[in-house]
Amino acid sequence: MADTKQHLPATRSSNVFDDFRKEMDKMMERFFGNVETAATRTGFPSLMTAGAVRPAIDITENDKAITLTAELPGMSEDEVDLTVADGMLTLKGEKTVSHESKNDDSIVVERNYGSFYRSFPVPDRVDQDAIDAKFEKGVLKVVMPKKPGQDTKGRKIKIDA
Repeated sequence: MADTKQHLPATRSSNVFDDFRKEMDKMMERFFGNVETAATRTGFPSLMTAGAVRPAIDITENDKAITLTAELPGMSEDEVDLTVADGMLTLKGEKTVSHESKNDDSIVVERNYGSFYRSFPVPDRVDQDAIDAKFEKGVLKVVMPKKPGQDTKGRKIKIDA
Protein backbone atom coordinates (compact mmCIF):
# COMPACT_ATOMS: atom_id res chain seq x y z
CA MET A 1 0.00 0.00 0.00
CA ALA A 2 1.41 3.38 -1.05
CA ASP A 3 2.06 6.13 1.49
CA THR A 4 -0.81 8.63 1.03
CA LYS A 5 0.35 11.12 3.69
CA GLN A 6 1.13 14.57 2.41
CA HIS A 7 4.43 16.00 3.53
CA LEU A 8 4.48 19.69 4.28
CA PRO A 9 7.48 21.71 3.09
CA ALA A 10 9.88 22.86 5.79
CA THR A 11 9.18 26.35 7.06
CA ARG A 12 11.74 29.10 6.64
CA SER A 13 13.34 30.49 9.76
CA SER A 14 11.94 33.94 8.91
CA ASN A 15 8.71 34.74 7.15
CA VAL A 16 7.75 37.28 4.55
CA PHE A 17 6.33 39.69 7.15
CA ASP A 18 9.55 39.67 9.19
CA ASP A 19 11.54 40.36 6.02
CA PHE A 20 9.18 43.22 5.08
CA ARG A 21 9.40 44.73 8.60
CA LYS A 22 13.20 44.56 8.53
CA GLU A 23 13.33 46.30 5.14
CA MET A 24 10.95 49.02 6.38
CA ASP A 25 13.05 49.48 9.52
CA LYS A 26 16.18 49.95 7.40
CA MET A 27 14.41 52.44 5.13
CA MET A 28 13.07 54.44 8.11
CA GLU A 29 16.51 54.49 9.75
CA ARG A 30 18.08 55.76 6.50
CA PHE A 31 15.42 58.46 6.27
CA PHE A 32 15.27 59.58 9.94
CA GLY A 33 18.83 58.74 10.94
CA ASN A 34 19.55 57.30 14.36
CA VAL A 35 16.55 55.47 15.88
CA GLU A 36 16.88 57.18 19.27
CA THR A 37 16.91 60.70 17.84
CA ALA A 38 14.07 59.88 15.45
CA ALA A 39 11.79 58.79 18.30
CA THR A 40 12.73 61.82 20.39
CA ARG A 41 12.37 64.23 17.44
CA THR A 42 8.98 63.01 16.22
CA GLY A 43 7.36 62.16 19.56
CA PHE A 44 5.81 59.07 17.97
CA PRO A 45 6.34 55.49 19.18
CA SER A 46 9.36 53.93 17.55
CA LEU A 47 8.49 51.33 14.93
CA MET A 48 12.14 50.49 14.49
CA THR A 49 14.45 48.16 16.35
CA ALA A 50 18.20 48.21 16.47
CA GLY A 51 18.41 44.43 16.04
CA ALA A 52 16.46 41.25 15.54
CA VAL A 53 14.54 41.40 18.82
CA ARG A 54 11.20 43.19 18.93
CA PRO A 55 9.47 42.71 22.30
CA ALA A 56 5.70 42.23 22.11
CA ILE A 57 3.99 45.11 23.93
CA ASP A 58 0.48 45.45 25.39
CA ILE A 59 -0.79 48.81 26.69
CA THR A 60 -3.96 48.97 28.78
CA GLU A 61 -5.68 51.83 30.58
CA ASN A 62 -8.18 52.11 33.42
CA ASP A 63 -9.32 54.97 35.67
CA LYS A 64 -6.18 54.83 37.82
CA ALA A 65 -3.29 53.99 35.52
CA ILE A 66 -1.87 53.14 32.11
CA THR A 67 -0.03 49.81 32.12
CA LEU A 68 2.58 48.71 29.60
CA THR A 69 3.46 45.01 29.54
CA ALA A 70 6.46 43.76 27.54
CA GLU A 71 7.38 40.15 26.85
CA LEU A 72 11.12 39.64 27.24
CA PRO A 73 11.59 35.86 27.36
CA GLY A 74 15.01 34.59 28.33
CA MET A 75 16.06 37.96 29.77
CA SER A 76 16.53 39.25 33.30
CA GLU A 77 15.81 42.70 34.71
CA ASP A 78 19.57 43.47 34.64
CA GLU A 79 19.57 43.19 30.84
CA VAL A 80 16.78 45.75 30.39
CA ASP A 81 17.07 49.55 30.60
CA LEU A 82 13.86 51.51 31.24
CA THR A 83 13.92 55.33 31.29
CA VAL A 84 11.47 58.21 31.17
CA ALA A 85 12.62 61.60 29.85
CA ASP A 86 11.05 64.44 27.89
CA GLY A 87 7.64 62.76 27.89
CA MET A 88 8.96 59.49 26.41
CA LEU A 89 9.18 56.07 28.04
CA THR A 90 12.10 54.14 26.50
CA LEU A 91 12.76 50.42 26.75
CA LYS A 92 16.20 49.18 25.64
CA GLY A 93 18.13 45.96 25.99
CA GLU A 94 20.05 43.21 24.32
CA LYS A 95 19.32 39.51 24.16
CA THR A 96 22.56 37.62 23.66
CA VAL A 97 23.16 34.17 22.19
CA SER A 98 23.85 31.44 24.70
CA HIS A 99 24.83 27.98 23.48
CA GLU A 100 24.53 24.89 25.65
CA SER A 101 27.70 23.38 24.21
CA LYS A 102 30.42 24.86 22.05
CA ASN A 103 30.69 21.54 20.18
CA ASP A 104 27.09 21.67 18.92
CA ASP A 105 26.28 22.94 15.43
CA SER A 106 23.05 24.90 14.94
CA ILE A 107 20.50 23.10 12.78
CA VAL A 108 17.53 25.44 13.22
CA VAL A 109 17.64 28.84 14.93
CA GLU A 110 14.24 30.49 15.42
CA ARG A 111 14.90 32.42 18.64
CA ASN A 112 15.74 36.08 18.10
CA TYR A 113 18.89 37.69 19.44
CA GLY A 114 20.17 41.22 19.29
CA SER A 115 19.50 44.65 20.69
CA PHE A 116 16.14 46.40 20.82
CA TYR A 117 14.88 49.92 21.39
CA ARG A 118 11.25 50.97 21.80
CA SER A 119 9.93 54.42 22.77
CA PHE A 120 6.40 55.42 23.73
CA PRO A 121 4.95 58.87 24.44
CA VAL A 122 3.83 59.30 28.06
CA PRO A 123 0.52 61.22 28.19
CA ASP A 124 0.37 64.42 30.28
CA ARG A 125 -2.20 62.78 32.57
CA VAL A 126 0.48 60.37 33.88
CA ASP A 127 2.41 61.16 37.09
CA GLN A 128 5.93 60.49 35.74
CA ASP A 129 7.45 60.52 39.24
CA ALA A 130 5.21 57.62 40.31
CA ILE A 131 5.96 55.22 37.42
CA ASP A 132 6.78 51.76 38.76
CA ALA A 133 8.14 48.65 37.03
CA LYS A 134 8.30 44.96 37.98
CA PHE A 135 9.95 42.07 36.15
CA GLU A 136 8.75 38.50 36.63
CA LYS A 137 9.20 35.36 34.52
CA GLY A 138 10.36 37.27 31.44
CA VAL A 139 7.52 39.82 31.57
CA LEU A 140 8.11 43.50 32.33
CA LYS A 141 5.10 45.35 33.73
CA VAL A 142 5.27 49.16 33.86
CA VAL A 143 2.47 50.90 35.78
CA MET A 144 2.03 54.61 35.06
CA PRO A 145 -0.40 56.09 37.61
CA LYS A 146 -2.55 58.97 36.48
CA LYS A 147 -2.45 62.36 38.18
CA PRO A 148 -5.43 62.90 40.48
CA GLY A 149 -8.32 64.88 39.05
CA GLN A 150 -7.42 64.31 35.41
CA ASP A 151 -10.42 64.17 33.08
CA THR A 152 -9.69 61.63 30.36
CA LYS A 153 -13.09 61.73 28.67
CA GLY A 154 -12.27 64.76 26.55
CA ARG A 155 -14.82 67.29 25.36
CA LYS A 156 -16.44 68.34 22.12
CA ILE A 157 -15.13 71.62 20.72
CA LYS A 158 -17.56 73.88 18.89
CA ILE A 159 -16.30 75.07 15.52
CA ASP A 160 -17.27 78.62 14.67
CA ALA A 161 -17.88 79.78 11.09
